[in-house]
Amino acid sequence: MRILLFCENKYAFDILMPIQEEAEREGGNEVMWYVHPKKIKEFPYSKWAKWSNDIQDAYDFAPEAIFCPGNIVPYYLPGVKIQVFHGYAGEKKGHWIIRHYFDTYFTQGPHFTKGFKRLAEKYGDFEVLETGWSRQDWVYRHRNDFADEKADILKKHGREKIVLYAPTFSPSLTSLPIMKEALVELVEKKDCVVIIKLHPLTKEEWIAEYKELAGKHEHIIWTDDFSVAKYQLMADIMISDTSSTIYEFLLKDKPVITYNASAKSIYWKDINDVAELCDAYEEVQGEKYTVLRKWIIENYDPYNDGKVAHRMLEGARDYIRRHGVPEKRKLNLWRKYTSIKTFGRIRKR
Repeated sequence: MRILLFCENKYAFDILMPIQEEAEREGGNEVMWYVHPKKIKEFPYSKWAKWSNDIQDAYDFAPEAIFCPGNIVPYYLPGVKIQVFHGYAGEKKGHWIIRHYFDTYFTQGPHFTKGFKRLAEKYGDFEVLETGWSRQDWVYRHRNDFADEKADILKKHGREKIVLYAPTFSPSLTSLPIMKEALVELVEKKDCVVIIKLHPLTKEEWIAEYKELAGKHEHIIWTDDFSVAKYQLMADIMISDTSSTIYEFLLKDKPVITYNASAKSIYWKDINDVAELCDAYEEVQGEKYTVLRKWIIENYDPYNDGKVAHRMLEGARDYIRRHGVPEKRKLNLWRKYTSIKTFGRIRKR
């Protein structure tokens, strides 16, 4: 099977890599990455992966299956177009908008499957398959890889726990403008180290502010690493706001504190005043929140078996067996215009 891994934004790398690895493990597949030239300046796998930042190359590759974590995939590309999602933030309106670019949605767990099956019945032009989220395969394989690094950090700082601060980048939802002093108070009063990991799309002025903050305080660590996944595995507690990283952390059965989370249902400790952060640090480690996390694990993504990418490839093959390889996706004029404006035109074969 010819597989196109479609990257419009940097966050797609970690989500799609398990599919690349599984395709290689199986054998008999050919994989190509498309990397959006306007949004991604460096491709971390460029030395060994087949890739291009030219949409014409993606078209000429004639993919049979396209895996896409973003919201748009060009309608004119051949292949079954598969939405694999870029997180678990079902409280964000955009998560449930059907833009009609996809032939099938590969959902993370029962909560999402139910919602998208209702939408599939309403619109009648896409399918839904529950596979789990592919980035969880990376978690499964690397869950013990950073234990020594964590131990070294705690020993160096003489602290008991690591707290990960991973806020969203959205100006209307982020806690970045008001969280700095609360983090300082946390490391001064509690037996912890704070690691700051900002979203790749965070505004440059906020990046500069928090990098400066880490430089001034002994127990606050700044990281420029692209992926948050490593730090989710290392951390004992996470602080955020309205971000899909909340659910990724909960799925590891670890406590989360948020500031003004926009979710309708809260399965963690949410605060409305950053002055409450130290008290929340103690409270969130209680039994009440362990029970709430169990519900998230069972309903949002119970697939921690390391076989998500395998189910995705099987799902793509099954779709092709039943429907053949789509030559393109039928769309209205506005969606076609948006697709062309975002990714450009191609010369047809």
